[in-house]
Amino acid sequence: MTRGIKMLLIAPLAIVGIALFIFIGGEIVKLLWNWLVPSLFGLRVLTFWEAVGLLALSRILFGGFGRGFSNARGNASHRSAERRERFRQKIRERFGADFTETSTPGSGSSSDPAPFR
Repeated sequence: MTRGIKMLLIAPLAIVGIALFIFIGGEIVKLLWNWLVPSLFGLRVLTFWEAVGLLALSRILFGGFGRGFSNARGNASHRSAERRERFRQKIRERFGADFTETSTPGSGSSSDPAPFR
């Protein structure tokens, strides 16, 4: 099979899969909302399209657009060693301490910085 024929076969399946995902996700959000929120908080019941909008809004606010879990939230493995060292240097300049080195509390070391300035 050539690549063009494969794309002609896969494209309709992808469209159906996306539509099915939106339908199932919207129904789940609608059912959960209508089951819990009106009785707990006294809010009104959602329609299917409002549930799909809520699902899309939550995806935009909390999920991003396909970045997954490997974005800059606490994951420094993608940074070069030079960028990490520049970051450490800025921390040293700003706070007057090197928080990247581990020290045990109460070790009695005179190089430990004061907790507050």
